[in-house]
Amino acid sequence: MKTVVTTKATKLNLTDLKSIPIRTFWISSIAFFMCFFSWFGIVPFMPDVVRELGLTPNQKWNAVILAVTGTVFARLLIGKLCDKYGPRLCYTWLLTLGSIPVILSGLAQTPTQFLVCRFLIGFIGASFVITQVHTSLMFASNIVGTANATSAGWGNLGGGANRLGMPLIAAAVVSFGVAETDAWRYAMIIAGSICFAMGIVYYFFTQDTPEGNIKELKEKGKKVPNAKKDEVGFLEAIKDYRVWILFIVYAACFGIELTVYGTMDDYLQNTFKLERITAGNIVLSFALMNIFARTLGGFFGDYFGKTKGLRGRVLFLVAILTVEGIMLSVFSTMTSLIAGIIFLVAFSLSVQMAEGATFSVVPFINKKAIGAISGVVGAGGNVGAFLAAILLKSKSAVAEKIAIEEHQGMGEALIKAAQSEAAASAVSSGYLMIGALVIVTGICALAIKFSAQDERVAKKEIHQTAAEFATVNG
Repeated sequence: MKTVVTTKATKLNLTDLKSIPIRTFWISSIAFFMCFFSWFGIVPFMPDVVRELGLTPNQKWNAVILAVTGTVFARLLIGKLCDKYGPRLCYTWLLTLGSIPVILSGLAQTPTQFLVCRFLIGFIGASFVITQVHTSLMFASNIVGTANATSAGWGNLGGGANRLGMPLIAAAVVSFGVAETDAWRYAMIIAGSICFAMGIVYYFFTQDTPEGNIKELKEKGKKVPNAKKDEVGFLEAIKDYRVWILFIVYAACFGIELTVYGTMDDYLQNTFKLERITAGNIVLSFALMNIFARTLGGFFGDYFGKTKGLRGRVLFLVAILTVEGIMLSVFSTMTSLIAGIIFLVAFSLSVQMAEGATFSVVPFINKKAIGAISGVVGAGGNVGAFLAAILLKSKSAVAEKIAIEEHQGMGEALIKAAQSEAAASAVSSGYLMIGALVIVTGICALAIKFSAQDERVAKKEIHQTAAEFATVNG
């Protein structure tokens, strides 16, 4: 076997745990999974939280909004820190410090305490950016889109797996004699403790690059990825118009997926008159598509990158975004449960593929500022979730108020039924509006351009990687 020029992985061989990139891929994906599991871990227990803490409908919506607000600031900051200190230390600190509000949310006694915890918990959503930076540093250009998408998709899975996992944890603690009313508290404490443990694992079992940790490479005088001054790299990133288009693009895919996660349970119950468990299982199946859907987006991004160049990656992103918008718009008009599920599945597939396709483009914008760009684009996702949640909250509030006024004096049960119906109608029109905006965003993404020099460099990297891959396997 001949010596390989680069130590970056040229294929995603998931069983090669002796390989530093593959081991890092697994640990990063698991850490990301646990962050998302904890971030949305309270969702299955919200009826219990509302009842025990006395949350008003407005405070319940604020909990949804605050949970995605904190992540915006964290993602903007964490990418810059990754470029400077490396993903290993950043992830270690994020996991250990981020576990604190997760644990404290299980100890909250007042609505204010709970809302503060929801805001702080949002910071662990920055785990996505570190995962993308770390896989970008570990994998070659021919496979980086697939690696990024797979690690992100499996991490995102945590945001839906908690629909099943958290109730199971709660049931387990009840079997040990804990009161059912306190089970949600113990479940959050356990989830936070696992995040803390993952921080320890990340510190001892990963490294920043295949060649070593950034600090050690600097001390030895070796070349360090993203070695350019952090401030300059960040300024270069935010001056590039393509970064802000991708910021909007990610708001239109990941941001909308987050919003759907947070609102779909109630929407399915109110629109199709489903039981809470049935609605939760449908949302869980939505989330389970992250096992493969986001990977498909990265795979096709890499495929069109090889066959059509960087422009091919962009064109695929445009196409899949447009499909996403159409599927959400059509879903919002469905009154049949079977047809609704079909279009919900189609939306789930396309939105997650759009996320993977976005981060098959990101590593090629500016290789000297991958962390900064990943942070800005990742923050776009949460900005999208924030704005979409504000839109749905305002439409629902207006609709419910009108329903109350129209049914005043007709009995509490009738008023509540009218409120639920009005809320479902408001969310439906909100989904339709959001779907249309996603289609417009897809068209705007056509403005992402790469220079002839960028195309030549990318093509050269692909050919070089192919040659190295053939050498290793020859």
